[in-house]
Amino acid sequence: MAGSAAARRAVVHQHAGRPELVREAGRALGRPAAASFKHVSPAGAAVSGVVDEVAAERHGVAGHEVGAMAGAYLRARDADPRSSYGDFAAVSQPVDAELAELLNGMVCDGIVAPGYEPGAVERLSKKKSGRFLIMEADDSFVPPGEETREVFGLRLTQRRDDVELSAELPGLGGDVLPAEAAADLVLGLAVLRYTQSNSVCYVRDGVTLGIGAGQQSRVDCTRLAGAKADAWWLRRHPKVRALSFRPGIRRQDRVNWRIRFIEGDLTPDEEGRLAEALAAPAGEFTADERARWMRRLDRVAFASDGALPFRDNVDHARRHGVQYIAEPGGSIRSDEVEQACRQHGITLARTGLRLFHH
Repeated sequence: MAGSAAARRAVVHQHAGRPELVREAGRALGRPAAASFKHVSPAGAAVSGVVDEVAAERHGVAGHEVGAMAGAYLRARDADPRSSYGDFAAVSQPVDAELAELLNGMVCDGIVAPGYEPGAVERLSKKKSGRFLIMEADDSFVPPGEETREVFGLRLTQRRDDVELSAELPGLGGDVLPAEAAADLVLGLAVLRYTQSNSVCYVRDGVTLGIGAGQQSRVDCTRLAGAKADAWWLRRHPKVRALSFRPGIRRQDRVNWRIRFIEGDLTPDEEGRLAEALAAPAGEFTADERARWMRRLDRVAFASDGALPFRDNVDHARRHGVQYIAEPGGSIRSDEVEQACRQHGITLARTGLRLFHH
């Protein structure tokens, strides 16, 4: 359908995964939810909330004037804007005129939603010369209890993961999770349920800051997602925001250059092209400046789809502002994981939920 000559509108069942994520997050948290998908897994997800200045500037909107559904998607897409280029959007509520207008100006390949307000489909159908995929999710669909997948003649059947997510997460040893932290952890768990395992997720204020998916080693997921969380936070540093680009430099190129400037390991070719793209020299972004800014990142929640096998995941997560962790528990080194959390002052929630998605 994606390659058809005209935009199609189709009803898809909820087992497609993309609508399930936002439906579950939206219902569990009572707020509109959105996700930005790339290559099966979400690049970012968020619930409605404040669209901060960085995300608002990037899209040329006034953050305080953005509606709930459009705001949720802008927040989700800003989580990892380099990866979200050419994404597939999923939202938990009908697409309104505001969101349709925003999507029309983005490099986005399609959307799935439980409905479309009058005029939204017509507006979106003109995007990408009619090749923008428009899908409508059946919000009343109840998937079967078993899922079956056939791969190269091998048929695999498993019981569907149907445990309902809830904001009532237990704290370890009588510790109490703040309501905001519990909500962030629930969003993280919803994201992990529809992310290729192994996976971990950093969340803050209803926005995923970094998603690490599909690595063979869980600590590699933790470090990869942590680097994305750092990039999200460092994009808010005044020196990064002050980068001045020449007229004609595309919006996505500016996003990519800011991230590469943050990462700092530019090749000689990249150094030359960045200099050409800037209207004024960038100046040095010192390690001390980065470190001082990173120390301001706090209240980050960290969720894991499987048990943390070693304490190194906790040690690395703490470097990225993590104060709350949710994981299933049950590994042979769970005591070491708990001890690491206590040493770092991290509240640990043992969910008993293994949320692998294959």
